[in-house]
Amino acid sequence: MILRSFLRKSIDKYIKDFLVSLQEHRGYSELTVKTYADVLHEAFAYIEILQEDKNIFFNLMPYRIYIADLNAKTISKKLSAIRSFSEFLNEQGCHVTLHSDESIKVAKTLPKPISHVHIVEALEQCDLQEKLLVVMLYTLGLRISELASLELSDITQEWVRVIGKGNKQRDIPLLKSTRGLIDEYLSIFMVKKFLFEKNGERLSENSLRYMITKIFKRVALKVSPHQLRHSYASSLLNAGAPIVDVSELLGHSSMATTQIYTKLGSALKQQNYNKAHPLGDM
Repeated sequence: MILRSFLRKSIDKYIKDFLVSLQEHRGYSELTVKTYADVLHEAFAYIEILQEDKNIFFNLMPYRIYIADLNAKTISKKLSAIRSFSEFLNEQGCHVTLHSDESIKVAKTLPKPISHVHIVEALEQCDLQEKLLVVMLYTLGLRISELASLELSDITQEWVRVIGKGNKQRDIPLLKSTRGLIDEYLSIFMVKKFLFEKNGERLSENSLRYMITKIFKRVALKVSPHQLRHSYASSLLNAGAPIVDVSELLGHSSMATTQIYTKLGSALKQQNYNKAHPLGDM
């Protein structure tokens, strides 16, 4: 029996509770929470909800048919959001089972860092605020959500304290040149609480993202803040930094996440070898 009205109203309430949990207990960014919200509201317009005794079944097949033309990575992310929501429901005492929940195989792609030369070229055309934005991402490896919420009280002469995913705290060394740039910026911009503010309110992640897009567009590059984080990690690993240290600096929960950068380093070494060796082009 498909219980359309009652169950769907209950699901809507649980979705709201789930989104609050993501933000308040897991420390997810506003953008990530919005992504989950969009996926779940879209999905439950198609998912069949059935109940037998106290057991609830979500038949995902109608939704999977709807999203079948999307690429594998997108489908996988959408299904992952639904799985996370079903786990939350089970934690709340609901007995939820997913049908047609087969995983999608997604090929692991290497991140695309921006070369140091291109970053320096972009910095040469920046105003002070823009320069600080790029330097903070590039020399600290921050996520854009972490930078948007960075407070002045989190910054000392030699360290920056960052609150990352899941409200996990980590300390990152601050270069003297970056500290000097912060001091110069603070002598001109009268911010009160957050490093990046406007009219007393912190600049949103989207505002900072737009600034990065605008900065690198001047040098004919399409760059995201996350690519600067990739550049930070790749630079450290290629210079011989231990992967365990880089993993900690990035705030990764598992070293396996960091290992993709070691693959990137190997790929770059292979490219450089092919270019350098006299028989490389044969």
